[in-house]
This record gives sequence, structure tokens and C-alpha cells, in this order.
Amino acid sequence: MWRWLHPYAKPEVVYRLLGRWLPWVSIGAAAVLATGLVWGLAFAPADYQQGDSYRIIFVHVPTAMFSMSLYIAMAVAAFVGRVWQLKMADWALAAIAPIGIVFTFISLFTGAVWGKPMWGTWWEWDARLTSQLILFFLYIGVLALYHAFSDNRTGAKAAGILAMVGVINIPIIRYSVDWWNSLHQGATLTVFERPPMANSMLIPLLTCMLGFALLAGALVMQRMRNEILRQELRRPWVKMELQQGEQA
Repeated sequence: MWRWLHPYAKPEVVYRLLGRWLPWVSIGAAAVLATGLVWGLAFAPADYQQGDSYRIIFVHVPTAMFSMSLYIAMAVAAFVGRVWQLKMADWALAAIAPIGIVFTFISLFTGAVWGKPMWGTWWEWDARLTSQLILFFLYIGVLALYHAFSDNRTGAKAAGILAMVGVINIPIIRYSVDWWNSLHQGATLTVFERPPMANSMLIPLLTCMLGFALLAGALVMQRMRNEILRQELRRPWVKMELQQGEQA
């Protein structure tokens, strides 16, 4: 198994593999996300209690969900980088962090927009909102530490430790509405229970979730390619890639 995985530890192999997959993932993200958003924002029926204001769910729920998923992926990359000393894992951490920041910010912003008509306020120090805000600062801290040192390994080590420690915040976000009295509604989707939504709302929501997943994947892949080029800039293979790109 390790012999099979060994070639994928080489930066040039990963760079070219991501380059082959990136166009397809990007096209898929654009198509699926456009379908889901148009379906949800324009054609899904209004909620019987919240009216049309609930439609922000088609952006809020996917971005909130994948803000946590991206952090878990970042923490796993940090763990692999520390245990097996794989530089590609450290670069993956750096590639994921900015995307996680954007997704977390969007989830906080859309949550505030949704909260205003529902709660009468833009912000409440609710357990779910506060723990999500902490996630936002954790992402910023990881990215800042990664670039805070002149030595890349030192920066990656410091950022990786923070990423691994900060993962404890993920179950707090997930179960905060169950552990504490909260203004925030419970989970929209659960694994073992049927969602309390009509199919006319559920299907576009699931479509948006798939679209945001593909979007996150495409953005991370592009960031990973950029990070590989930044780290390997003086390598001969990078010069060849850049020359071929100019000729094309």
C-alpha cells in the first residue's frame, strides 16, 4: 500500500494530477451549484412560518457544514504532517486554511442575515454562533502561524499543532444546540432521522450541498497547486511547467 502511495508524495506528480482533475471538478461545481441555488432560491416553495427568508438556508447550511469539514481535513493533514513528516501534508494544510476562512465567514454572515428577521438581532452570543466564531479565528490563527516564520517547517509545525488542538471545537459546534439552551435551531440534516423538510426543499438543499462540496474541492485543489509552485519554485520541473504554460 505504502509503495503504491509513494509516488503521490512527489510534488510534481500531485501538481499534474490536480491539474487533470481541476477542470472537471470546477465545471461540476459550477453546474451543480447553479442548479441548486436557482432551484432553491427561485422555485422551492416558501416556508409556512418563515416565508421566503428561509431561502438563505441553501447557502448557510452548506457553508456552515463544510467550514467544519474543511477544518477536520486540515487537522488530519496536520496530523499526517507531524507524524510522518510529509511536506505535502503541510502544504495541504496551508491550501485548506484560506478556503475554510471564506466558508466560515459566509456561514457567519448568512447566519446573521437570517437571524435578524427570526431573532430580531444581527448577533447573539448563542453557543452555536460563538463556537462558529471561534472556528473563524482558529482558521486565521493557523494561516497566520504558517506564514509567521521564515523557516517553512517551523511555521508548518506551529500551525499544525494549533489545527490539531482546535479540532476539539468541532464537536462543540455540532452539539452546542443540544448541550446548552440555544436560540439556534437544531440540526437541519441528521444521519439516522428523516429531515423534517418536504422533498421540494430537501432536494435543492442536497444539490447545493453537493455543489458547495465540489466548489470547496476545486478551490483547495487550485490553492494546493499554487502552494506547490510557491514551495518548489526553483526546481527544474517547475520551470518546465511554466515554460510549457507560456507556450500553450
